[in-house]
Amino acid sequence: MSENANKDATAEAANALLKVIADAEKAGENKQTGEKGLPPVHLWEPDYCGDIGMKIARDGQWYYANSPIGRKKLVRLFSTILRHDEDGEHYLVSPVEKIRVEVEDAPFVATLMQVTGQGKEQVLRFETNVGDFTEAGPEHPLRFELDEATEAPSPYIHVRARLEALISRAVFYDLVALCEVVDGQFGVWSHGQFFALAVAEDVMPAEGESA
Repeated sequence: MSENANKDATAEAANALLKVIADAEKAGENKQTGEKGLPPVHLWEPDYCGDIGMKIARDGQWYYANSPIGRKKLVRLFSTILRHDEDGEHYLVSPVEKIRVEVEDAPFVATLMQVTGQGKEQVLRFETNVGDFTEAGPEHPLRFELDEATEAPSPYIHVRARLEALISRAVFYDLVALCEVVDGQFGVWSHGQFFALAVAEDVMPAEGESA
């Protein structure tokens, strides 16, 4: 590709990004009240406009053309028009365009957890790196995956639609400290639902053994 062609492609991608930003700012505004909210991205079926180099790393950092996006307000804005479609891909969606976003793991990271109550009455409330809040329960389940090679756990909390947050390591340690054994399963309660992390005998020392 020639130098001029590269410049044209870069300019085209930049213009596409600017248009997404403008559309996102309009999409979340209630025309009657002027208040901002989550746009109804599930209702939009725009044409696919391709890949312009948007990426979300495993640690939640957003990138454009391999450069980190440092503006928190911009990242928050993008997060409100992010959609996870049935094809397994993530997209920034507006009423008129749909742009692919590469996601290394989950699009969000749960960075804080608040705990109220105990036992079955316990409620776990998570905050993500983009300012979303979600409470674990029947509508927002916790799930845990194990890396087959390292057996390291990857915990997730459902945020909305098909979007999840990877629970940060520090928050996961706090979560494990709340776990108990129920019917042979080692897990945690929230909103009356028990979420199993592992089989109890796999993580608890046998009787007579030290931890």
